[in-house]
This record gives sequence, structure tokens and C-alpha cells, in this order.
Amino acid sequence: MTREHIFKNARIVLRDEVFTGAVKIADGVIQSIAPGPCNVTDAEDLGNDYLLPGFVELHTDNLEQELEPRPGVFWPDPLASVLAHDNTMAGAGITTVLDAVSLGEYHDGPKRSRMMDLSLKALRRARATGILRADHRLHLRCEFSDPNVLDMLLPHIDDPKLMLVSLMDHTPGQRQFTDTDTYRAYYKKGWSDAEFAELSQRLRATQQACAEDNRQGIVALCRERGIPMASHDDTLPAHVAQAVAEGMAISEFPTTAEAARLAREAGIQIVMGGPNLVRGASHSGNVSARELAGEGLLDIISSDYVPGSLAGGAFALHRDLGFSLPDAVARISANPADAVGLADRGRIACGLRADLVRVREIEGVPAVLRTWSVGCSGSLEITAKNAA
Repeated sequence: MTREHIFKNARIVLRDEVFTGAVKIADGVIQSIAPGPCNVTDAEDLGNDYLLPGFVELHTDNLEQELEPRPGVFWPDPLASVLAHDNTMAGAGITTVLDAVSLGEYHDGPKRSRMMDLSLKALRRARATGILRADHRLHLRCEFSDPNVLDMLLPHIDDPKLMLVSLMDHTPGQRQFTDTDTYRAYYKKGWSDAEFAELSQRLRATQQACAEDNRQGIVALCRERGIPMASHDDTLPAHVAQAVAEGMAISEFPTTAEAARLAREAGIQIVMGGPNLVRGASHSGNVSARELAGEGLLDIISSDYVPGSLAGGAFALHRDLGFSLPDAVARISANPADAVGLADRGRIACGLRADLVRVREIEGVPAVLRTWSVGCSGSLEITAKNAA
């Protein structure tokens, strides 16, 4: 039996225009889009709120925050953590999420390995329940300065949910931590001078012994399978040159304007953090996302550690930086979907998934009132408190 639903009196944000009209969906697919009044009596009246395509998130740390809500405090049932994370995603308008899971350690011992194991097992367990509201895919973040990173990656490289692999190096003296004082200030661990000197020396020695071979191995595994890759925290021209040579599709959080410009020249998609964009500055002293957006150097917004920053970031581009609303919204929908080959979503267009988000501006804040993942599909419909 076909399940149909019509939304009327909505400000519909298409890829190239915005108009008030109606959208009809059936069996989780967009069937028609029409401007103007709709006289269907049982259609859902959106009261001139915006109707946006479902947001596509390529990199979020939110699952880790649910698994470990306080430092060293792990939630007793990881399934509950995934379900809470899923609710947060849906509540923020995110209908497709690449859960970013870290592979490899840096200064914090075996904690990362434990988090990786918890995350992957819990995500697979949660998918099997059939009740997740968002479409959860996988982004593996590979710390290639860890001697064991390839052993961690190999069991998961053929996971059918794997959509993106990023290559990271958080060694003191590398990339965003070229200045080791920045590393020390960022992690706030209270190291003494002697402790930090010993730690830095140990991590740098490990990095020099294995990083290049590990990086080559990760790139080879991804190339063989056609998995998109992202270079993380590009800072110097050499970082971008290496990314180009290796076929990276994405430059994830470049830390300098120079790195972003070189990535653009090479045709690499540039991802910046929504929190950086909304706040107007990086929390760690890197280049401002607004500065890059003003130069045309921002293709995709990632919510990073604040899920609500996708809607906030898109509307900041529109209201504060003069982007058209369709172009701003594309950076949280069409562009990230295209970057990882998800051609069936990211736009409001006939024949695509009915992933939709109702948004109302309240005192200048874009509020996600309701999210639909593949349309009116029973338990996958999420209603926000106080939605009209």
C-alpha cells in the first residue's frame, strides 16, 4: 500500500531557488514539487516555515561524547549511547551521518582503542534494531603515526557502511600542532616541562619510525576499494601537495588560508567546522571558517562537536556573509552528499529520498522543528517538542 504525504505552504529550498509551495512524497521518495497554493485539505500546513533537504554530516564527534560523557566515565550500555546520539542527530536535522570513529592513539594510552571498539560494535548493534532515525554510515579517522593503525583498519576496511577514511597526525610538531606549545595548551593535561618534553620526544620518535609507511598503506587500501579519502588539518603547502598526489577528495579542517587556497586550486573539497563558522573563530587558533567562506574556500560544513551548528552555520553564511540560501544550505546537504557519492539525497528533487527538515527562524536562530528521514516511514518520523 502506497503511503503518501503532502506538505503545503512551505518555503521550499531547492538547489537553485526558494519558493512557497507544496511537496508530495510517497513511500519515502519525493514525487512532486509545485509552487503556489495547495488546496488538498489533509495536506500538512507548514505555516510558511522553511522546508530544507535533510542535512548530511561527514564528521561528528558526538557519539564519543555519548559513550564517554565525562572523562574516564563510560556509559554502561553502548547501545543506549548510540540511540541518544541518533536522537541528537535527528533533532539537529541530520538525516545522514558519517559517524567519525578514531583509529590509533596519540598521548592518551589505550583509551582510543577502547573507544573504537565500543563505537563500532554499538553502531552495528544499533543498526540491527531497525529503529535508528538517521542513516548512519561510517568515517574512519586513521592516526597514521600509530604503529598499529593498519592492524586496526584492516578488519573494517570492507565494511559496507564505510564511506570515508581520513588521515590524521596529531604528533607534537606536526600539522595544526607545528607549534608544540599549541599542542600543550590544547589538551590541557597539566604536564610539567619535563613530562611534556619526554612525551613530545617519544611521540615524535614513534611518528618518524612508522608514519610514512602507514600513510602509504592506508592510501593503497582505500584506492583499491574506491573509498573517498580526506586529509586532516592540512597546514603547509607540502601537506596539500601530498594530498593531491595521493588523490584526496577532501581537505578536512585546513588550519591556514594558504592550505585552503592550494586545496581549491587542486579541486579538493574544503570542509570547515560549523562551530568555527557560528562563533566566528576557531577554538584552537586555526583559520576562521568565515574568512575562508568570504574567499570562496568553503564547500562543506561539518558539525564537528556541536550537532546544531549545521543549521546555524548555513544560516550564518546566508544572513551574515551574503550567500544565497540555496548555496548556503547546499554546504550541509548537496555538497557533502556529492563528496562521498550519495547521489540519492542532499536535495529536494523528484525521485530522491524524502529526507526533509522543517526550520523556523526564532529571534534570528534557525530552529529545527521536525525531521523526516525517508518521508513518513513510521518510527523514522521525529517530532520536535513544541513543533506546530
